[in-house]
Amino acid sequence: MAAISIRNVVKRYGRGARANPVIHGVSAEIADGEFIVIVGPSGCGKSTLLRMVAGLEEISEGEIAIGARVVNDIEPPDRDIAMVFQNYALYPHMSVYDNMAYGLKIARVPKAEIDARVQKAARILELGALLERTPRQLSGGQRQRVAMGRAIVRQPQVYLFDEPLSNLDAKLRAQTRLEIRKLHAELGVTSLFVTHDQVEAMTLAQRMIVMNGGRIEQIGTPEAVYGQPASTFVAGFIGAPPMNLVEGAADGGRFVAGGVALALPDGARAPRDGPLLLGLRPEHAAPAADGWALRIETTEMLGAERLLHGRLAGAAFTLRVDATRPPPRPGDTIAITAPPTALHWFDPDTGRRA
Repeated sequence: MAAISIRNVVKRYGRGARANPVIHGVSAEIADGEFIVIVGPSGCGKSTLLRMVAGLEEISEGEIAIGARVVNDIEPPDRDIAMVFQNYALYPHMSVYDNMAYGLKIARVPKAEIDARVQKAARILELGALLERTPRQLSGGQRQRVAMGRAIVRQPQVYLFDEPLSNLDAKLRAQTRLEIRKLHAELGVTSLFVTHDQVEAMTLAQRMIVMNGGRIEQIGTPEAVYGQPASTFVAGFIGAPPMNLVEGAADGGRFVAGGVALALPDGARAPRDGPLLLGLRPEHAAPAADGWALRIETTEMLGAERLLHGRLAGAAFTLRVDATRPPPRPGDTIAITAPPTALHWFDPDTGRRA
């Protein structure tokens, strides 16, 4: 196992005046044995960053170290990493056993050791009964487990996962997430996992790297990123539904938005007077006898809970409530309140936490 150090890494496509930068001076330290999830929308640079760690993309500036070695000029087979791809990349004419063993055979690992490693990986991933099948005889989830098994038998210092669950249906994604968590708990190998799915990121990560436009917006545990988002981008990207954001101005113990003065809850105070964005997660507000006026426009039934969509001081606002409560009707106005600790404040110009 090994730590990963990413130091001021830049990636450009092309040269000179026509060069197109896609990664802008990214730095991150991944501890030995840590499971890190890189999350962000399509085009944010997360897969490009992962491919630079793997050696599949050239680094324009900066350096990447795996363990004590700077690997900028080291070829992918010599970096002691194993990668799991989105499209499985299995050999269709080979059995599950041979797909998992192929890389070891190329590396001239003794036959007995190959068999021991394949059998161990098959046990971990519950593939023992499928070793003689070919990929076309497997479900999508089974194929993904074979791809992970092929990485496990390599016994690398680092595992790299490039959106490996994207081709699975919702039920299989949930099941495979649990298998990946158990796999990391058993093997303890340093892992980088790329996804655009914030649910995957929240459930898998020990720490998350949230990327936007080729830059890192925030690094932290899922709890820290969700509970203390560093920017409006993180607040809007992490969480389903996303955090409500209301633009206005703080004035002492109140917040004025859309011409409406909202009294702040007892004990709450804005970090400064003047223009601010007020953030509040849908589950942190609640109906009350007295409070801010929320005009309901539509509702969504989600089983155990219900989402109420409406307008608060002219801004779009979503409230999450228990589905056992009688829902208001579209056009109704209800009062809501929130604890002072649930309020988040952001600078409207920079989008950063105020």
